[in-house]
This record gives sequence, structure tokens and C-alpha cells, in this order.
Amino acid sequence: MSPKAWTGRFAQELADIALRFSASVDVDKRLAPQDIRGSIAHVDMLEKQGIVTPEEGQAIRQGLGEIRTEIDAGTFEWSADREDVHMNIEAALRQRIGDAGGKLHTARSRNDQVATDLRMWTRDALDQTTAQIDGLLSAIATRAGETVDVLLPGYTHLQRAQPVRLAHHLLAWAEMLERDRGRMVDARGRLNECPLGSAALASTTFPIDRAMTATQLGFDRPARNSLDAVGDRDFLVETVAALANCAVHLSRISEELVLWSSQEFAFVEMSDAFSTGSSIMPQKKNPDMVELIRGKTGRVIGDLVNLLVTLKGLPLAYNRDLQEDKFPVFDAFDTVQDSLDVLSGVIRTLGFRSDAMHAALGAGFLDATELADWLAERGLPFRDAHHVVGRLVRRCTDEGKTLQELTLDELRAEHELFDDSAFATLDPNAAVERRDIVGGPAKNRVQHATAELRKRLLDRGVEVDRSAEVDRGAEE
Repeated sequence: MSPKAWTGRFAQELADIALRFSASVDVDKRLAPQDIRGSIAHVDMLEKQGIVTPEEGQAIRQGLGEIRTEIDAGTFEWSADREDVHMNIEAALRQRIGDAGGKLHTARSRNDQVATDLRMWTRDALDQTTAQIDGLLSAIATRAGETVDVLLPGYTHLQRAQPVRLAHHLLAWAEMLERDRGRMVDARGRLNECPLGSAALASTTFPIDRAMTATQLGFDRPARNSLDAVGDRDFLVETVAALANCAVHLSRISEELVLWSSQEFAFVEMSDAFSTGSSIMPQKKNPDMVELIRGKTGRVIGDLVNLLVTLKGLPLAYNRDLQEDKFPVFDAFDTVQDSLDVLSGVIRTLGFRSDAMHAALGAGFLDATELADWLAERGLPFRDAHHVVGRLVRRCTDEGKTLQELTLDELRAEHELFDDSAFATLDPNAAVERRDIVGGPAKNRVQHATAELRKRLLDRGVEVDRSAEVDRGAEE
């Protein structure tokens, strides 16, 4: 039935502009699979409780199955006159099976119906997103295993700081993503209670079995309070907040790849499959895909703000404002899921320039901390050792030298503790290997951390090894 044809309370049809303004089917038709699944569970329960007859229940199920087939095939005719996904499906059902189709809505409202659909859709989308995060983690685990012997400068303030293993850096990205995955798993657990049976706001007088529908739809339990159940969108806020956090992490990874692919760094080369050229400059190879990931992060943050602003002034229970909750949720998932897949492809096909990384270790006094630690290990207070080495760095800067080019006499001119063994600490490999603690970049620690990541992925049923068909950029 079209909203223009409501009878009873209304003596006048809805204005055309009001109908266009309030229609949401172009957005919420994505809920159709969940809507049909929820309706089948509802009619199963109504039949069990004797609220509809077995014949009516069978007719409703058959009709819904036919509608689902048409939707899957793309032949179902959606109508804006029927306002939303729920009314489109119900109207189509009544056209197919007659008055029995109208009994499907017994003991429920569109309020608890859409709240249930949204929870199921979000649950499915979270499962898909966590699987995609695992795919990206698999790519990182593979590349970390391949690059455990590659050293590069670690940075603070975007200034060269200390040498680290490339694999250690890649595994830092994995830690960020593991936390994102955990937040999504947490959000999924909290959303998994079923609003169905709450009706408009005050439940129903029909003798329904809410536990049955909750179980059939894969929920842990029925929602405890009917008022809260139809008006709650906390689960969407929590979910989109987790997506926004993930998008920020993807943006930070992308920013590093943009820097590393520049001629100034030249640490990586992007695969042609994930790069573009210039319309005017023939030599250009631009890291556009990771730039777009970085740029699209603003959309996901905006989606979170959109949801929060929509909810901030709403009284209980359902208000029509909640029709606006779907677009930001759909957009946030679409954007993050696409970004995850693109970044997985980028990392799997990335060419690492180990020669450029190694060359960068020779400038910027990345070995200064090693000398300070060497002095501190021999009893000099670290703050004093810091000052001693700072003076040596200033001398080197003035004379255009590296610390390795200083003589023992020049070292001893700053402090008498120095002896020949100090020079051994200036080797980048030695510096990294000395950091043999949990969470450090020493080779055995990085190998252990990589193995742990692989095990977590394998325990989740994720394939870790890359395909033999991977086509990478230049790798030296």
C-alpha cells in the first residue's frame, strides 16, 4: 500500500514533494536480504504460536522466497511510492498471495523491523570487514617474512632517528590493524541482541516467542527493553567509530607509502597496477591509490559525525530522523572495505628498495644513541652521556664527518671513557641486534613476532603465503 493511499486517520493523501522527501528505498533497499530473512523468522514464529495458520505461513514463505529470487536477479521493481524497503516487499507479497500477506505484519512494527534488519546487516558487514583486515594482515605477514634482513632508518618527527628492520616497521602496521579488528569484534558482540517483538515501542499483546526469532536469526538474546530496542543506534555509532579509526590507520600507512615512494626517499616503488601517470608530464608515476585512501578517510570521519549529530537530540523511542542513519553506515563500510582491498594489493605488489634504505642509514647520525648507551653502560649517567655525544655530533656536523669517521683521540677528547670497542657499536646491524627485548627490532624478536602474526591468522583460517602470480614493482 502506498503512503498516498493510507486510509482511516488521514483524509488527504501525502503531497508529492513530501513523498519524494521521505522516500528512502534508494538507500535502504540494501537491507532487503536481511528484511526477508527477518520476515521468514517472524512468520515461522507466528505459525508456531498459532497466530497464523500453517497454510498462511507457507504462502508467506513461498512469496518471500520468490521476491528474494527476483531481488537477487535484479528484476524486482522498486517503487519510491512505496517509501522504503519494507513497504516495497510487503506490497509485492500482498500482490502475490493476497490478504495472507497482510498478516505478516502481525505483532511487529516497521520500528522493530528496521532495527532488526540494521543489526543483521551491520553484523554481516562487520564479518566481511574483519575478513578483509585479515587479508591485509596476511599481506603484511608475508612481506615481513621476506624483509627481515633489510634495515632502514626509523623516524621520529619525520627525522632519521635509529635503525630498525623493515619487517619491524611492517609489523607496527599489523599491530594497528589488529586493534581495529578487535574493536570491530567487540562492536559485533554488543550489537547481537534482537529488537524483533518490541513492535512500535511497547511490545505487543500477541503471545509471541521472542527467544525463537532471536535464535533463528543468530542473535544471542532478545533485546531487554522495547523502548530502547527501537530507538537505539549506539551499535551503529560504535561500529562507525571503529571504521573511522581503521580508516585513520589506513591513511597513516598510506602517508608513509607516499613518502617512501617519493624520489627523496626512494624506499619503495609502486606496482604499475596501483599507480597512475600524469596528463602532462610523461615521467610521472604517482601513488594515487594510497593518496585516495588517505583522502577518503575524511568521508568516514564525516559519516561518524553525521550519525552522532543525527542522534544527539532524539527522545525515545523511534523518530523519523533515524531514517538518515543508513547512508553514513553504508558509506563508511563501503569506503573502508574498498580501502582495505586496495591497500592489500599495494602491499602485496610493492617493490622494496633495500639499497636506498641501506644508504639512508649512513646519514643523520642514527648511531648517536649507540655511543650514548655505550658510555652509560660504563657508568656515566645517561644524561651526561647524551651531552657528550651531542658535542660529538656538533663537531661532525661542522667538519662534514660521520661518527664512524672520528678517531679514537677525537672521541676521547670529549670523554676519557672511550676506547676502541666503542666503534663496534656504530654498525647499524649491531645496533639493531643489541635491542633484543620483547617488542624490539632484533632479528630473533622480529621473526618471533612474524610467526605469532602468522599463527593468529592461521588460527582464524586465513591463508598467509602470497600467490606465485604476484607482479611486484622493481625490487633491489
